[in-house]
Amino acid sequence: MFREDLLNRITIEEGKMGGRPCIRGLRVRVVDIIGYLAAGMSKEEILEDFSYLEEDDIHAACEYVTMVLADFKPSSIKEPMQLS
Repeated sequence: MFREDLLNRITIEEGKMGGRPCIRGLRVRVVDIIGYLAAGMSKEEILEDFSYLEEDDIHAACEYVTMVLADFKPSSIKEPMQLS
């Protein structure tokens, strides 16, 4: 699937999930998908737990984060993030 097609799966709706990027208008945030992957879940496990998601939804979440981070400037952070 082309990058533009993947990114078209990402929706941002005011009033839904705090206006955060979601998958295809569903109440599944991009950050949730990335968090599951970071926690070690496989694509297959995510798709099993969320049967309404498609494999390309996971690819879209990764592509979206890649696009956002490509424009990220570390100098925009005023103080290091404190993890608790």
